[in-house]
Amino acid sequence: MAGTRAAIRYAKAVLSLATDKKSADMVNIDMQSIAKTISENQELGDTLNSAIVKADLKKSILLEVFPNINTITKELFNVLITNKRMELVENIAIEYTVLFDIQSGKETAVVTTAIPMTEDIEMKVLAKIKELTNKAVTVKNEIDEDILGGFILRVGDVEYNASISNKFNKLKREFTLN
Repeated sequence: MAGTRAAIRYAKAVLSLATDKKSADMVNIDMQSIAKTISENQELGDTLNSAIVKADLKKSILLEVFPNINTITKELFNVLITNKRMELVENIAIEYTVLFDIQSGKETAVVTTAIPMTEDIEMKVLAKIKELTNKAVTVKNEIDEDILGGFILRVGDVEYNASISNKFNKLKREFTLN
């Protein structure tokens, strides 16, 4: 929890600096790459989180893995080394991309279904969400067989639950109340 809050604070600071220097897009590309690489490479994540590995070695590993990153991203590494918070780099990268998308007016809609959505259904959902929110939206499909059927749609902090399991639960509550 405290790590997440710290990651958000670092991400906000980096986004503010990158926006001021008109390089927020470039830093966002760096952050997406960092988040993806660390999440896909267990050994890299373990190295960055290790208390045994020296901070300078962590920095040199990151600079070797990401040789073409923006100066602002390199400075973030320096600040994290100085503050002994290098283990936050993945969370900072994730939070940065979320904050960047919000600043850019982009939203991610999470649609939970029992089975994978077809491309046709995804396009219809995307069109409807865009119509309702007037924002650039990307759709992420999550699979949860426990909802039985229907869907759960989350856009920002709004959730619409049209799942069959939710309808069963409502009926169950009605029967137990009467």
